[in-house]
Amino acid sequence: MKKIYISELSKYVGQEISIPGWVYHKRSSGKIHFVILRDGTGLLQCVYFKGNVTPEVFELTDKLGQESSVIVTGLVKQEPRAPGGYELDAKDITLLGNSEDYPITPKDHGIEFLMDKRHLWLRSAKQVAILRIRHRIVKAIRDFFDNKGFTLADSPILTPAACEGTSTLFETDYFDLGKAYLTQSGQLYAEASALALGKVYTFGPTFRAEKSKTRRHLTEFWMVEPEVAFADLNDNMDLAEEFLEYVVQTVLAERAEELKVLERDVTKLQNVKRPLPRISYDEAVEILKKNGVEFEYGNDLGGGDETIISNQFDRPVMVHRYPAEVKAFYMKRDPENEKFALAVDVLAPEGYGEIIGGSQREDNYDLLLGRIHEHNLPQEAFEWYLDLRRYGTVPHAGFGLGLERTVGWICGLDHVRETIPFARMIYRNTP
Repeated sequence: MKKIYISELSKYVGQEISIPGWVYHKRSSGKIHFVILRDGTGLLQCVYFKGNVTPEVFELTDKLGQESSVIVTGLVKQEPRAPGGYELDAKDITLLGNSEDYPITPKDHGIEFLMDKRHLWLRSAKQVAILRIRHRIVKAIRDFFDNKGFTLADSPILTPAACEGTSTLFETDYFDLGKAYLTQSGQLYAEASALALGKVYTFGPTFRAEKSKTRRHLTEFWMVEPEVAFADLNDNMDLAEEFLEYVVQTVLAERAEELKVLERDVTKLQNVKRPLPRISYDEAVEILKKNGVEFEYGNDLGGGDETIISNQFDRPVMVHRYPAEVKAFYMKRDPENEKFALAVDVLAPEGYGEIIGGSQREDNYDLLLGRIHEHNLPQEAFEWYLDLRRYGTVPHAGFGLGLERTVGWICGLDHVRETIPFARMIYRNTP
């Protein structure tokens, strides 16, 4: 038997088919049973009239538990009032796997209960919509860079040293070679790939052992990190804004139904178009002062600071040229003012904070070596990285975009824990 999906029903109007799925919902009206079937691609209303089916089939449809797996057979009909616009004039049903006392029902549950049952919560309409949007964001990311001539060059997950300091690393024993660490970023290796291929991106899981419980943090998350040879900070910002516009507008065009399920106010996303506003760190500090924030100049921006700044704009805002002291060792200093790093953060509106962080990289061997020593990093672990400056160094730049924060922003979610199938946080590593 050819397998048919709910999303394909438009091709089978007027035909009798059999289709597998799970019981999403059911209701009865006397001599009629309505069984709402889901199969991962959509919802289908299956109508069982008592006089049109055997007594055994009618009784079975009455006893089905939520999430029972079944195969239903019937005639496909157009029905604008039904979920998806089609319904099945059902004739038969086969029970594959019963489901009794399904723990997640339409009633309200606390978030901890839902996270404990995450393997089942994923089946709900909202979670399905989020994961479909996540998938489209991932595809848009790959399409954007592939179409611009970038080469995917993934970086290792196990690394011998820290990329941005040692306090937030997960470490493990690595055979006879000592300690290894789960990567915080694929950037350093992406730099090496860029000096071979010109334009590259790495896209994979990254890990931060930060003891943070905010709604923006996971311990395991995904990042895409493009890196471009012969590029400076302005080139980097141009790429970032073009990239963001493409991703958001693609999701708006191709995941409108899922955004409706989430009741997302898409007018706020429609504004994500070039050019994005660009302000310096100094200008950002002035915004904070005008809004009554007691901010110590020279500090990095906190989550609350980012929210206040981004609330001044109707689209993401780029904040560039941060104090070098609060940024990573590999960021190039501004030649016009050595106190500043040629760094940029892109802050999403509506309180979602930093979704992109990037910089022009330090391409001078002596200066980079000095920064490694200033940050008390082991030089031997970075000899390969210093080689990139010994042998044909060039100006280069790149950034990293956190996938889960981006999904949370586009979907309008309160917490990043719903943006990934199985979230890992400091207080949760199950299911």
